[in-house]
Amino acid sequence: MTDELLVLFFFFSQVLHCLQILQSRRPKTGTSTQSQIICSICSSRGITKEREMEVNDRKGMVCVTGGTGYLASWLIMKLLQHGYSVNATIRSTQGCVGVFHIAHPMNFGDEEIEDKKIRRTVDGTLGVLQECLNSKTVKRVVYTSSRTALVFNDKGLDIVNESSWSDIHVMKTLKPISAASYVISKTLAEKAALEFAEKHGLDLITVIPSWIHGPFLSTHFPEPLRSAMAMIYGNQENCMKYPSLTPFVHVDDVASAHIFLLENSKAQGRYICSAVEVTPDELFKFLSARYPEYRIPNVDSLREIGGIKHPSLSSKKLLEAGFNYKYGLEEMFDGAIECCKQKGLL
Repeated sequence: MTDELLVLFFFFSQVLHCLQILQSRRPKTGTSTQSQIICSICSSRGITKEREMEVNDRKGMVCVTGGTGYLASWLIMKLLQHGYSVNATIRSTQGCVGVFHIAHPMNFGDEEIEDKKIRRTVDGTLGVLQECLNSKTVKRVVYTSSRTALVFNDKGLDIVNESSWSDIHVMKTLKPISAASYVISKTLAEKAALEFAEKHGLDLITVIPSWIHGPFLSTHFPEPLRSAMAMIYGNQENCMKYPSLTPFVHVDDVASAHIFLLENSKAQGRYICSAVEVTPDELFKFLSARYPEYRIPNVDSLREIGGIKHPSLSSKKLLEAGFNYKYGLEEMFDGAIECCKQKGLL
């Protein structure tokens, strides 16, 4: 069985978990066509028929790294809906018109080998870009960065845009060491990717999402949701990791932004992708009112990460390019909670 068919099989088996959520939680604007598309996919006569439809309508083949991850799995689903053929391995980008590089290691731990892990992460990113360059068919690469590449510096800014970068010396002060290593690796990997692209003439776009939230396709609890859902679970340790201004974005909006930027011929450089920002007090009041059945930790138990000021993230560049966010905080938490219930995780 080919990689493409394996991807299709995986998503057909998982997508029903989110069907009810997508049907009941319509976007703020536009039509709710996603549920209809998923219904059509899941009620089709099988993978062979779906592949036939895809070949007829496809926009080309794209590669997505980290295909079983939270964002990558949702992106693959969206790409299939948009008529793309998807390759979920980087072993060969030959024939691919675009590549989405999302994969990034999360298991940073032992302090004595942190530098090696960071170096391997950067080298891995450069290896993917070199493969894209060698393919001769890849027209654009979309790299997924993180807000952590923007906000950790000592400039005291109230608002940051795509010109901002986190400072290595400030990031090294973060605790635990695994957190510092993760944000350093994300920052250095994005910088290295942009430098490589400029040097070799590779068309590269970087997407900088804030806290990604919402429903999920995997049967396990996605790591990126642990802090976002900490107040629902009553996890005091992770609750204390909320910054003084917490930015959120729905996973479906992030996936849509990736596709939008792949297809937008005028897109270039970095793009912040963040839809909603709330203070811990606002989040506490929102969750307490909307989900009274859960014991939401008191807002007094929350504190800012590392005492570092967290600025507002400006999505002005992405919005001016023509992108529109469809989901708010309500859909993010409703979707995540419903998925957790359906999968026996809550």
